[in-house]
Amino acid sequence: MKKPILLLVATALTLASCKSRQYSRNNKQIEKEAIKQTPNFTTYTTIAYIEQFKEVAIEEMNTYGIPASITLAQGILESSSGNSSLAKYANNHFGIKCTSDWKGKAYYRDDDQNNDCFRVYKDAKESFKDHSTFLKRKRYSFLFELDKNDYKNWALGLKTAGYATNPKYPELLINLIEKYSLNQYDQSETEREKINREDRVFTEINANIPLENKKFTPVAVAPKDPPQGAEVVKENYYTVKQGDTLFKIAQLYKLTVDELKALNRLTDNTIKIGQKLLIVK
Repeated sequence: MKKPILLLVATALTLASCKSRQYSRNNKQIEKEAIKQTPNFTTYTTIAYIEQFKEVAIEEMNTYGIPASITLAQGILESSSGNSSLAKYANNHFGIKCTSDWKGKAYYRDDDQNNDCFRVYKDAKESFKDHSTFLKRKRYSFLFELDKNDYKNWALGLKTAGYATNPKYPELLINLIEKYSLNQYDQSETEREKINREDRVFTEINANIPLENKKFTPVAVAPKDPPQGAEVVKENYYTVKQGDTLFKIAQLYKLTVDELKALNRLTDNTIKIGQKLLIVK
């Protein structure tokens, strides 16, 4: 019995190696194109990064109500002030990954999993705009009720909504904002301006809700082993076993409990052993 097992292991390792080479070739091509477009990359100080991108952050704030200070702080944190390989070669300043509706180029690097797929943008401004689009979702909708200069509650709310797993994420953002006085770029709004902005943004959020499962499902980029302890039935289903909870299954597949319930049209958190749950739409 050992030979077939060894053969399976060897085959899996060969496939993984082929995929890694494929991703490496892809990245080299992306990097080559980026270097051709920008032969001398700017190495940013944090101050220079702020100066370079404050205008687009302000523009997005005035359109959607996301504090410019929050956008800049997230960009600084996620892209190492524009100096990460993802920012330099993929113009991706917020670590936004490929999803099922993404039609653009991809750049691969290890993150939650090996060779995770990240979006490639034509320029940094497109990345900033896509960051706003990414936040216009049901899970973040309560944030748009805040004033557009309320950076502290935006920082706390991003963590509450699950933007980051780091428990110190709000503190990191607030510290950056206050260290570099990023809140100087935030602007107040009148009650009428706030109402008009909320009407516009919530109209867009509500229109997108039926499409969210499709739009924000991470793209499958390579055959992967199921998470430890998981049992996959067919390609897109999980079979509930003893000790499982919706929260545990959602964590295994990088979903929220609400997303998992929506996929399976569940009205409560009750599941039973042997039940098949859709985990990818």
